[in-house]
Formats: sequence, structure tokens, C-alpha cells
Amino acid sequence: METCRMLDPALRCCTMTRRAETLERTHASGKSGLLHPLPAGRTLTAEVIARIAAEIRSGRLQPGARLPTEQDLMAAMGISRTVVREAVSALRAEGLLTARQGSGVFVATDRSRVPYRIDPEGLSSIEDVLEIMELRLALEVEMAALAAERATSQRLTRVQGALGAIDAAIDNGHGAISEDFAFHRTIAEASGNARFVELLEFLGRHLIPRQSIRLSLTTPEEHRSYLRRIQKEHREIYQALRAGNAARARKTMRAHLARSLRRYKVLAERQSQKQPR
Repeated sequence: METCRMLDPALRCCTMTRRAETLERTHASGKSGLLHPLPAGRTLTAEVIARIAAEIRSGRLQPGARLPTEQDLMAAMGISRTVVREAVSALRAEGLLTARQGSGVFVATDRSRVPYRIDPEGLSSIEDVLEIMELRLALEVEMAALAAERATSQRLTRVQGALGAIDAAIDNGHGAISEDFAFHRTIAEASGNARFVELLEFLGRHLIPRQSIRLSLTTPEEHRSYLRRIQKEHREIYQALRAGNAARARKTMRAHLARSLRRYKVLAERQSQKQPR
């Protein structure tokens, strides 16, 4: 998405008084990524959210700046009032925008209240995946240890069921991404700490990095073999949980995630070697 495109000439000729306060800074620099038509791709609401958020995070829309009016956004982007309102509502929920009755919508001045989030649209490089894997190491190792200490027979049954779902997906030639996520989620549930579950849900299914980066495996059988190696690691984690051995659960989860991290580092090195010098 281009966030620094020049304003359309027709729009520059129609700068009204109510827009001046908001766009003064971007006109001065000759740049704006906000007021131009939307490209095809994501849903309109998601694209508007991403565009406004990019303007705020880049500093082109400063804290306290007024957002263009609904009419201006509708005309410039070619969208409906409903799309504008849905996008603004979502950005207000994230803490990026605030509304002042009778004055309009403004960029929030207190960025400390903006919640942490990971945009799955931004996870497009191996470097992004490596950062996610490091984050998971910090989170899930202790989560597994707690699960080993607190797992009940009912919770273990759910973990085992998630393992079976991964086996079935692999046998059917699928990537088992959702099933892999579900397995890790059942471990979060087994920890007895609802915050782990909430955090995993918040981070979403891009925790499983193979959905963001296509591995350089040349045949379906190579891919299936790769998934079975991962599944073997999953079973080792499950056995540690079943034994109630927190130290072993910690060790097996760390080994599982560390191996994944190494796999993607190797892939990153391969890709960097292919880049033109």
C-alpha cells in the first residue's frame, strides 16, 4: 500500500476550510497517503483502517490532528459512510482516534493507551517470522510448564484430541495450520491461566509461521515429512504434560520452538543468498 502518494489534483483544488486544519502539515510536505482512492484487495473497511493507522504511526497525522470529515473521506476514497464509520469505530477501539462531540474525530494524544497488536498483513518476511518465534519462546515455554503442573484428565483429553486432528490433517494432505494452532491453544487452556488463552487468541493464527512464509519444499512428500517431524515434537510435549513433569514440559516446548526458529533462520539465509548483490 502506498502511503505517500501525492493528492489527486482535483482534490487539491477542493481544499475546503474544514479540511485545512487536518491537512495543513501534509500539504506543506506535498505528501499524503490518506485521501486517494482505495486499491483492490482487502475489504474496504480493513483498507481504510490500515491507511489511517499508517498515517498516524508514520507521524503524518500528528497527535491531536483532526481527521478529515466523513464527506472528505468518502469522496476521496470512493467509499460509503458505513465503511468510514466502521473504520473510525475500530480505530477508536484501538485507542488511535478519539471523538469530540461537535468538533469531529482526532488522533489520540495519549499513545500509551494504544493496545499492543500484530497486524497479520505485515507478517510477510522471514525476519517477521523470526521475531514471532522469539516471542513464542518467551511465552509458551512457561505456559507448558504450568500446563504440566495443572493439567486435569479433561484438559489432557483435549490436548490429545488436538494431536489427533493434526494427524488427520497431515494424512489428508493439508497444512494443519488451524490444527497446530488449536494444539497450542489446548496447552494454554491446560495451564489453567485464562490470560494465556486470551493472548494466544489475540496474537492469532499467524503464530504458526508456515502460513505466512511458504517453505522451500519441492514435493508434497517433503512437506508431509516436515509436518510429521513437527508432530513428533508435539507428541513429546504432550507426553511431558501427561507425566505432570514441568521441567520436561518446559524443555520439550523450548526444543520444539527453538527448532522451528532454526529452520526459519536457515530459510532466511537461503533467501538472502539468492538476493542480487
